Amino acid sequence: MDTAFLISAFVTLFVVIDPLGLAPLFAAMTHDESEARRRAIAIRAVVIGFAILCVFGIAGEAVLEFVGISMPAFRISGGLLLFLTALEMLFERRTKRREDQAEEDRPDPSIFPLATPLIAGPGAIASMILLSGSPNATWATTGTVIGVMATVLLIVLLLFLGGGLLSRLLGKTGINVATRLLGMLLAALSVQFVIDGLRDLSLL
Repeated sequence: MDTAFLISAFVTLFVVIDPLGLAPLFAAMTHDESEARRRAIAIRAVVIGFAILCVFGIAGEAVLEFVGISMPAFRISGGLLLFLTALEMLFERRTKRREDQAEEDRPDPSIFPLATPLIAGPGAIASMILLSGSPNATWATTGTVIGVMATVLLIVLLLFLGGGLLSRLLGKTGINVATRLLGMLLAALSVQFVIDGLRDLSLL
């Protein structure tokens, strides 16, 4: 497997899922829970998020074909969606939106809002379909993308179980700086998705 593809897939999914941004939200939503319940919520949220993203990684392109959407068209629209996510990260709108979702009064936040839309949100779903449906993609490619996604979710789980330790070490300023840097990377990757879609349509 191409190392450049592995790095691109990891960076894309890491930036979109954003483990560093999720950790303090998880801590805020479960601060009054027992350690055992916090662990259960963290594991359940990550497992459900993994299942959702697996479905779209494996069958996402088939779903698109069923509804009559070509892969180049989805690649362009997905790139635009990720670009909007990057803009939200650069201007802190994403953090505020996630905090608003975290404040929902839910007895068990593992499914909503943790598993979806915070872990398996529109950006992550689009990324799974785009990466699995890349040119010359094979079942090995899909398996690799799922493996990379599982690695990112393992980082999410470790940060959840660690009670946001890394977030406390970085502090609010450190997280803001990291979020903006990751937003810039995501903006560049999203533009590349659009360029790939235009190239597939022979417009470039």
